[in-house]
Amino acid sequence: MSKKTTYLKDYSPPAYLISKTELRLQLDPAAARVEARLHCRRNPACSGAQQPLILHGEQLELEAIRLNGAPLAPEAYSLERNLLSITSPPDSPFTLETVVRINPSANTELDGLYLSAGNYCTQCEAEGFRKITFYPDRPDVMSIFTTTVIGERATCPVLLSNGNLVEQGELELENGLHFATWHDPFPKPSYLFAVVAGDLVRISDSFTTQSGRDIGLHIYVEERNRDKCGHAMQALKNSMRWDEERFGREYDLDSYMILAVDDFNMGAMENKGLNVFNSKYVLALPETATDTDYEGIEAVIAHEYFHNWTGNRITCRDWFQLSLKEGLTVFRDQEFTADMGSRPVKRIHDVNIIRSLQFREDAGPMAHPVRPASYMEINNFYTLTVYNKGAEVIRMLHTLLGEANFRRGMDIYFERHDGQAVTCDDFIAAMESASGLDLTRFKRWYSQAGTPELTVESRYDSAQKCLHLRLRQSCPATPDMVEKEPFTMPLALGLLGADGRDLEFTCKDSQGGDTNRILVLSEAEQDFMLEGVSEQPVLSILRNFSAPVKLNLAQSEQELTLRMAHDSDPFNRWDAGQQLAMQAILEQIARYQRGKSIILPESLLHGMQALLADEEAEHAFLAVALTLPTENWIGQQINPLDPEAVFAVRRQFRALLGNKLRRPLLKRYQALAADGPYRYTPAEAGRRALRNTCLAYLLSPELNCPLTADLLQLGEAQYRQANNMTDAMAALSAVAHADRRAGDALLDNFLGKWRHDPLVMDKWLTIQASCPLPGTLARVRDLLDHPVFAITNPNKVRALIAGFCALNQHQFHSADGAGYACLGEQAQQHQSANCRPHGRTLQSVAAL
Repeated sequence: MSKKTTYLKDYSPPAYLISKTELRLQLDPAAARVEARLHCRRNPACSGAQQPLILHGEQLELEAIRLNGAPLAPEAYSLERNLLSITSPPDSPFTLETVVRINPSANTELDGLYLSAGNYCTQCEAEGFRKITFYPDRPDVMSIFTTTVIGERATCPVLLSNGNLVEQGELELENGLHFATWHDPFPKPSYLFAVVAGDLVRISDSFTTQSGRDIGLHIYVEERNRDKCGHAMQALKNSMRWDEERFGREYDLDSYMILAVDDFNMGAMENKGLNVFNSKYVLALPETATDTDYEGIEAVIAHEYFHNWTGNRITCRDWFQLSLKEGLTVFRDQEFTADMGSRPVKRIHDVNIIRSLQFREDAGPMAHPVRPASYMEINNFYTLTVYNKGAEVIRMLHTLLGEANFRRGMDIYFERHDGQAVTCDDFIAAMESASGLDLTRFKRWYSQAGTPELTVESRYDSAQKCLHLRLRQSCPATPDMVEKEPFTMPLALGLLGADGRDLEFTCKDSQGGDTNRILVLSEAEQDFMLEGVSEQPVLSILRNFSAPVKLNLAQSEQELTLRMAHDSDPFNRWDAGQQLAMQAILEQIARYQRGKSIILPESLLHGMQALLADEEAEHAFLAVALTLPTENWIGQQINPLDPEAVFAVRRQFRALLGNKLRRPLLKRYQALAADGPYRYTPAEAGRRALRNTCLAYLLSPELNCPLTADLLQLGEAQYRQANNMTDAMAALSAVAHADRRAGDALLDNFLGKWRHDPLVMDKWLTIQASCPLPGTLARVRDLLDHPVFAITNPNKVRALIAGFCALNQHQFHSADGAGYACLGEQAQQHQSANCRPHGRTLQSVAAL
């Protein structure tokens, strides 16, 4: 059945509200029985003639229906097109009871109630609850849930649902069955409902809130993963403390529960009090997880916990407001990760996602605003625009208001809307109340798609000691809108002198200190006067990437080199190096396309050499500063795109840098060696990142030239001596991507060690899928039939198929179309396997 388009402008409130929802769910693999009692009342916000009560339901077998305890006559309701309609409900409050049967074992979409490794699990966002029972399955219907789960004690000793456990025991008349009843005192929409049942072990801890309440913390996993939950538990406690200190938000239930499952479409789901996680974002040991995994676990644990207030206690009125909870919560988890580790490096990583991936989304046929105006399938809007660009919109608000006013705005938002389903406009109104600002024009970020382009022109007046700035903004047409109104954006700015020091200056209508100011651009063109500028300055604008825009600023090689060495803003120091490298790469791409050899500019070589010699900067920052621009970001600068040229020039630059800087790279690599057991700390993770960046350069072969044996041996030695997965993976990747024969030997060794661990095998698949050496597509096709791969498991699909399409773009985009053909075949197999939701992985890869 084709889906109709849903429009934001057509929103109307629900005709009926559900004050209480009582569920009794008796588990069975093929015929689970769900009894639902809904306490309904007419919505006072809906006046006029009486309307029918409309309940959503899919893949349900209706066995009984009662109104106020009496069976409902067939003519009093209708069931068609997945809608159960009660024709004439009473005007006074009433109860509606239904009994349905569902088949969890047949649910391969992993949406609703399904089985994973023999355990029952649910996923209800966005519209999965309608596959469990008939219900007004929309986020603005918030209800207090009481859920009784019944299962066989032998196969389901653990029975969980949302809220607090209020009763449990044996069912005397039912042999071998037991039950658990859970009550959630806080109203929530149906998409936050969860049930978990199965043979699981529990790892427990506790947390004492700032008001002195003791909260039980429980992580449920399969027995084989019992020893891998320590980092996730500590991350949870860190998140709870941070949210109290930064935003004044205390946890509200008696316990907080996490389940880790291998079969899960997304990263995790913030179901109230019972989060369901992809096991990738819970399980970690030094020998099985990398530093990136450890940081990812900490970030996703935090993200789902922070949803308790920004998403659960206050939720979105409709799915057009998705960024209200997701953009805000991404901002919060970004700030948490920045406080836990390196703030500059976290900002650089986040901007790389925006520029390399989200900007491409803005420029493509599926471009949409942060708050879309329409959709046919809501699952298609779980995008980088809604999440990551949405977080950038929140960050701009934080910059415009300042920390104190932003926190005041958050407090107002919580006070006004606790227990409500609200809109992005409600959030902005809270920020206006806190700051006194009129943010009407700022809200264009929610309604206009596309990436704004900012052009900067400057003129220095030495006599007046003034710098004249002219700023222009524009935004390209997108499928939904041709002409765009100007955006309001904060622009952080500083000035550097000839010696690299920050210059003092003043500017009317700006905010900030003597050497760093915030200009607010709100018109298509604006002029600013910077006064008290003692010498011809080098401009450092868009510091900390203060707005998600493309910057057009003409700076010389000397100016970029100065900023790369001295800019006091870490992000702009990194970005100056990226611009210097980008200019060189684009020049050499043009040469390569004309059949000429690739030349490495001396300026870039000297800049990289200076970074290697820097003993003051943190290791994590140097690791990202030494990394060349991504292929995605380079490709956006070329029209038409030439994936082969982008790959060839970037790879040759890496090889030339590795060759010409071999001595300082080896020196730094050896100096960063460490004895002793693995520790995950920001400093240690930074040391490993820089050391492995040096190794990657050393093991980068020139085009059509094999790597020398001594360098291969360096990588092989690190792999065999590594006492942690971070160093082992870095060495394995470097060798496998440099030499097919040596790499295959290590890959076979790795498979022999880890074939029993599904998450580690995902890494093994991705290393091979992303290999730049010839013949990788044939290897990917072989791996599709390997025992460790399964088309029905989202993690495997992401590791192998998305790994090839997104991380190996020159082979995916090969001129013969073989990469596209492979993706098309797998998408069809996905569809035939009825794995629709995590088909979003393939759709997003195809969009790239």
